[in-house]
Amino acid sequence: MEKVSKVNRSREWFDTPELYGWMRRAAFKAEGFTEESYEGKPIIGICNTWSELTHCNSHLRDLAEAVKRGVWQTGGFPMEFPVMSLGEVNMKPTTMLYRNLLSMDVEESITANPLDAVVVLGGCDKTTPALLMGAASANIPTILVTGGPQLKGNWKGEELGSCTDCRRYEIELRAGNITEDDWAELQSCIVRSNGHCMTMGTASTMATIGEALGLALPGNAAIPAVDSRRKQLAEEAGRQAVRIVGTDLIPSKLINQKSIENAIRCIHAIGGSTNSIIHLIAIAGRVGIKLPLELFDELAKTTPFILNLKPSGKYLMEDFYYAGGVPAMMQRISHLLNLDAETITGKSLGENIKYSFPHNDDIIRSVDNALDPEGGLAVLKGNLAPTGAIIKPTAASSELMVHKGRAVVFEDHDDLAARIDDPGLEVSPEDVLVMRNSGPVGAPGIPEWGFLPIPKKILATGVRDMVRLSDARMSGTAFGTVVVHVTPESANGGPLSAVRNGDIIEIDVPNRKLNVLISDDEMKSRISEKIYEGPNFKRGFKWLHARHILQADQGCDFDFLIHEDLQQ
Repeated sequence: MEKVSKVNRSREWFDTPELYGWMRRAAFKAEGFTEESYEGKPIIGICNTWSELTHCNSHLRDLAEAVKRGVWQTGGFPMEFPVMSLGEVNMKPTTMLYRNLLSMDVEESITANPLDAVVVLGGCDKTTPALLMGAASANIPTILVTGGPQLKGNWKGEELGSCTDCRRYEIELRAGNITEDDWAELQSCIVRSNGHCMTMGTASTMATIGEALGLALPGNAAIPAVDSRRKQLAEEAGRQAVRIVGTDLIPSKLINQKSIENAIRCIHAIGGSTNSIIHLIAIAGRVGIKLPLELFDELAKTTPFILNLKPSGKYLMEDFYYAGGVPAMMQRISHLLNLDAETITGKSLGENIKYSFPHNDDIIRSVDNALDPEGGLAVLKGNLAPTGAIIKPTAASSELMVHKGRAVVFEDHDDLAARIDDPGLEVSPEDVLVMRNSGPVGAPGIPEWGFLPIPKKILATGVRDMVRLSDARMSGTAFGTVVVHVTPESANGGPLSAVRNGDIIEIDVPNRKLNVLISDDEMKSRISEKIYEGPNFKRGFKWLHARHILQADQGCDFDFLIHEDLQQ
């Protein structure tokens, strides 16, 4: 950690002979702050995604108070400010549509205000990547503090994880194996505290990435939301934010090739969310690093999957914390990590995890006893996905990893909802369910629609998995043989738009192939026939989104927000 500035950035706002310097001081006095409160002290911003509309983040105001204590203790002046909050479930059609908007809110709020460092508070799965994207672009010293996972759910003696088990029991409801009364009772049992999903979904994966990138304090990811140690860590984040003011510990330095490779290794080791690939590409793009899908696949082949958590395993985030959390997991794969990567603590990653060891060998497996010798995500390519598609083999059915089946095509999500349970639908368990026009442009916003439901009449036979593919995303809590992020998307004239009912689709995960068995000439002819252009927005943010959104393999960022070195 090197001091690069002796003058706090915030002084530019106050130490000016212009009237505005006087007015800024007056504005602080209007809030009851004397000049003694902040004079000569670093101003630490607390960027808060709290909202009552975002249940995962509904406790973040309390966490902000803990950060403030740490700032005051270390001689800083804390200033909390709100930014847009993205509440999964409540927001239609998807929070992903607004991730970039939140990132812009974060970036502009930081750069426009007199702040010397910032602590960003997130939790719900799109808030964390948006915070990191915006902070990376603002590029002042930043510490990520997440709200932590919920406590474990429990229903009739069974430990449950949201929303992996929500989806599992919804399948059983549709199959007629549980009652509506059971379903109603389950609703009150599965989410029983503040915090984000307690499975290794997107929220938990992104919190892990925050640690791996060196932008969060060690241990941040897994502490349960209601555990007192969550507030203790937030308080320490406030202290550390003061210490790093004026140093070179800024996002553009900490997010580099070494830390990104560490993050990718961690994604594979934990069986992380497919969404994390999109988010990490976007974060890297903000600091000028182009992150190809091939790197994810290359590192997967040499990174074991060792974390036994739902949806790819047995346990939940609370168990993970008691077993040692992310530092202990990283210790298991330390021989694969860049241990000299710098972190927000001022120490290297290797120093941060030196004395971290697993306390449960079934939760955090040894490399020799890995759940799978290869990582949790795989990149597929072929004539259906020329620039890539993603599957999570650890949450899929092994017997479907190599499969050929007849395509059953749905034009969009509305078509799927209308026909999937139609008794007259021609479908068999060996078929491949295909949904298109659900990508960044087509939906819009690439919603979590990729977990296509299995038709009721197939469920009635006892079948619980089929090959499903789309240009949508799926929740990190979901499971099954689901191929997502097919690029280019169908609304942009991607090959998915050419698939017809009855076409044979081939998936070969070991060899990383995804093809529809038609000729190149036939493919070109079909694509030329019709291109679905997506909704035609006339105004507002959705209009902006439609014109500037990049594809999934490029991180779904806006073309004008990525680092200028990557702009075409």
